[in-house]
Amino acid sequence: MRGLMILVAGPYRSGTNDDPALMRKNLDKLESVTLQLFRAGHLPVIGEWVALPLLKLAGSKAPGDAPYEEILYPVAGRLLQKCDAILRLEGESKGADEDIRIGRERGLQIYYNLADVPGCG
Repeated sequence: MRGLMILVAGPYRSGTNDDPALMRKNLDKLESVTLQLFRAGHLPVIGEWVALPLLKLAGSKAPGDAPYEEILYPVAGRLLQKCDAILRLEGESKGADEDIRIGRERGLQIYYNLADVPGCG
């Protein structure tokens, strides 16, 4: 089996009231599955890994400002043009739900449990 490029999707901003510490905690949760995916032969990606440096360069000052809206969600959409699968972690997230909608349209494999990803069970 060749490794998959897997978008890890779940809450980032949702439920944080834009508190940077809570957003970091959500990113830590997304990142918590990436080493296991990598060791199983896959390439895990998280939209924020690409978006956050771009937001800094674009001068974003707060979640929801113009650069944030220009960059954050479109990054995931572009990544999904390259990904083979999505691992949807639990928790309410409009962005992650949109990732799933796009992934289904593209016919991507969608996993809701790390153990269901090939090589991770």
